[in-house]
This record gives sequence, C-alpha cells and structure tokens, in this order.
Amino acid sequence: MADERHQLTYRVRYALRHPDRIRPYLRRAWRDLKLRIRTRGDHVAYYREVMRHDVATNPRGAVGTPSRERWLALGQLQFDYLLEHGLQPHHDVLEIGCGNLRAGWRLIEHLEPRRYHGLDISPDVLLAANHTVAEHALQDKEPNLRLVEDLRLEHLPADRFDVVHAHSVFSHCPLDVILECFDHVGRILRADGFFDFTFNATAGEEHHVLHEDYYYRPDTLLDAARARGFEAVFLDDWEPRHKQSKIRLRHPAS
Repeated sequence: MADERHQLTYRVRYALRHPDRIRPYLRRAWRDLKLRIRTRGDHVAYYREVMRHDVATNPRGAVGTPSRERWLALGQLQFDYLLEHGLQPHHDVLEIGCGNLRAGWRLIEHLEPRRYHGLDISPDVLLAANHTVAEHALQDKEPNLRLVEDLRLEHLPADRFDVVHAHSVFSHCPLDVILECFDHVGRILRADGFFDFTFNATAGEEHHVLHEDYYYRPDTLLDAARARGFEAVFLDDWEPRHKQSKIRLRHPAS
C-alpha cells in the first residue's frame, strides 16, 4: 500500500474514504510549502522547522509517539533490540536523531557514565531531551547531547563508537542526506562496531510524502553502503517488530 501513496489516484480514493483527514492534510501541505520556501531547499533547515512546530504542539508527538504509553513502548522496543544484539554497559553509543530520548534514556541508564552521545538537528527537541534526563534522574550518567546542522559528524573523534543508532531518521531524509552520513559514519565507528538505522521500505517507486516521509527500496541503501566499503545487511529479525525496516552497516572483517 505504501507504494501507491505518491499516486494521485490513491490520494483521491483515500480522501473519499477519510474526509475527516482532508483538513489536517491540507494544513500540513500548506506548512510544507511555506517552510520549503523559507528554507530555500535546505532539507535539514526545513526539517528543523518541522520539529519546532511539532515540539510546540506535543514533544512526544514530535518524534512520532503522541501518547506517553506509545513513547515508552517504542523506546523499549529499540533498547531491547540492541540488548539482544550484544549491547554492553561499557560500550560507547552514538544516537543520531536522539530526539527527546525516547530510547536514549534507557540507553543512558544502561550504559556507564559518559558512554552515551546523542545528536539532533532540533534545539527544541534537545531541550525536551534535557527534561527527560532530569525526569529519570540520569544526571550522574553525564550524557552528551549536541546540536548539529548536518550528518558529517566532523566534531566527533575517529574510531570512537561501538554502536551508532538512528531510528526514524532516514525515514525523513532525502537520499543526499543519507549518503552524506554514509560518507562519514565509518570514520567514527570502531573496527568491530555497527551502525543500525531504520527507513521506510518500498518495493515500488521511491517517493516522499510532503518532504517529510521518504520511501526507499532496500537495495538502494544497501548498494550505496556497499559502494562506500561497508558490509551491509538487511535485518530480517526486526521486520515483525516495527513498520520501518532496519539495515546494519559494519566495517569489512579484516
């Protein structure tokens, strides 16, 4: 079904079935147009403005989980998956798009002090992250939370992280932003570390919805990562758990 969402015929049928959703969609489309004009094609600046609007409405909803129950559940899901795949308290973890620490607070709690690093493009959502640290009494863990303007990761040291994690980040990114991350994440990843990211998968034509939700064929991202020297695998054991798919990148075994 997601393959059809970019088609006009699908949108018309959907509107006829759900007339109550027409007005919210039009509001979102109008916001999209205004923000794209204001940010002049800079997607990171555009999405920073999207987050500013969404955080003002509902900080948890800004990261896709409008209720506290869903926010907690999805954070637990991400955390449990990393535990199953070997996350240890002594590991150094970088979360790209840490948001308001939906998964991050559990990671901070699990890790030794100063092992957690979170990045986000939105100052508004990072302020919400500070509140999450205080709410869960995690100050002594000294998490490192930083605002960034791109995914070049230039301020981070080489060979620094055992785990790099990005949930529901590339689902909101055009391909050039994803490739920018691929070009630089290998430098900060330790030889035996891994980079997990989720994305919206499609078997059909790649497309976006209002420049906020992007859909990619898995092979597009797998091939792009392999072209940059990574071992890249599609994580089948994640598929039953969440609507987004997940890929893992590693350095080639020596």
